[in-house]
Amino acid sequence: MEIIAQYGTIMVVMACIFGFFMAWGVGANDVANAMGTSVGSRALTLKQAILIAILFEFAGAYLAGGAVTDTIRKGIIEPSMLSANPELLVFGMMASLLAAGIWLLIATHFGWPVSTTHSIVGFAAVGISMEAVHWNKVGNIVASWVVSPVTAGVIAFFLFRSVQKLILDTENPFANAKRYVPMYIFLVGFIIAMVTFTKGLKHVGLHLSWGESAAVSVLIGLVTMGIGIFMQRGIKLDPEANRDFHFTSVEKVFGVLMMFTACAMAFAHGSNDVANAVGPLAAIVGIVNAGGEVAQKAAMPAWILLLGGAGIVAGLVMYGHKVIATVGQNITELTPSRGFAATLAAASTVVVASGTGLPISTTHTLVGAVLGVGLARGMAALNLRVVGTIFVSWIVTLPAGAILSIMFFFMLKGMFS
Repeated sequence: MEIIAQYGTIMVVMACIFGFFMAWGVGANDVANAMGTSVGSRALTLKQAILIAILFEFAGAYLAGGAVTDTIRKGIIEPSMLSANPELLVFGMMASLLAAGIWLLIATHFGWPVSTTHSIVGFAAVGISMEAVHWNKVGNIVASWVVSPVTAGVIAFFLFRSVQKLILDTENPFANAKRYVPMYIFLVGFIIAMVTFTKGLKHVGLHLSWGESAAVSVLIGLVTMGIGIFMQRGIKLDPEANRDFHFTSVEKVFGVLMMFTACAMAFAHGSNDVANAVGPLAAIVGIVNAGGEVAQKAAMPAWILLLGGAGIVAGLVMYGHKVIATVGQNITELTPSRGFAATLAAASTVVVASGTGLPISTTHTLVGAVLGVGLARGMAALNLRVVGTIFVSWIVTLPAGAILSIMFFFMLKGMFS
């Protein structure tokens, strides 16, 4: 308690710096994942992708970022174990932020898309005691690493199959693209709106029943569909371009759809992954403000969500291009129709997980979705060497994050006590 009373302000300032650094890493690595399919399929330029990400990541973090933050802040560690030594929790959270930030920087440098969720377990098990960790919650997180890519992969597989059946393998693919793509756009608008209303807007003070949420979501879906139809109007069948690649005009129609799925993915990512950066920061601020009391629930101050959003955007702008290349170009060759299936599948998986409070990894989800699209075209369409490297980097992430956080935990403990 005395340590917190004495050094509280310094701790909060350090936590803000570490939290911003971690959010920067999330932006450089994870947002690059989210935008990789759009840039890799050439539906968006890098500049357009960054602008969409800035706007929608921020909106997702601020409007729908609450539920996951709770799981990470109060679900993994047993607070009663820490009421005697609240400074241990503060050191642990700070160490985790710094460790995760450094690991993300290393991974991004090599272009590895890794998961940012979460090295807190390492510090809790070593720094406090094995009983301090809710191992069933950790089990849930580990299970989500398998569940999220598989779920997204399956959805992407069937989405792309539906595109093949309804559009690509028909007599007149261009006419069918114009007919069916607006329905896919409606689906994108509806899914994102539905999850935002049912789970995300509580802390903004908007409480809608399930029926009201569904009705408003249908309206939003119809509006997005209308915008999509308007944007498609200028796209004409181009026999010259189609001579080089049979589906050139069709892919232009899907390019419009990719703009919507990119917005959806950025929003979904902001709602889920901002928690990784700001959850521990919120816990630290809560403990210091309460004079060392470890509360089960702490309000999420708006400025913390804004700090996380700003860090994410800064990371993407400054260093995001490396991971974009891995996800967008190196796993399998993406066109707008393939990229759409992968992005919508990943966004749906992420927003549902975000709504249920499961801190899944956007990375695993998106890579799973890209693999699903590749598999829909046959194993030969996948670059298995790149896939292998990505899987190894995932396995290394947990021990690397844990070892770093344990090191920083004992360094901080030594510095302050």
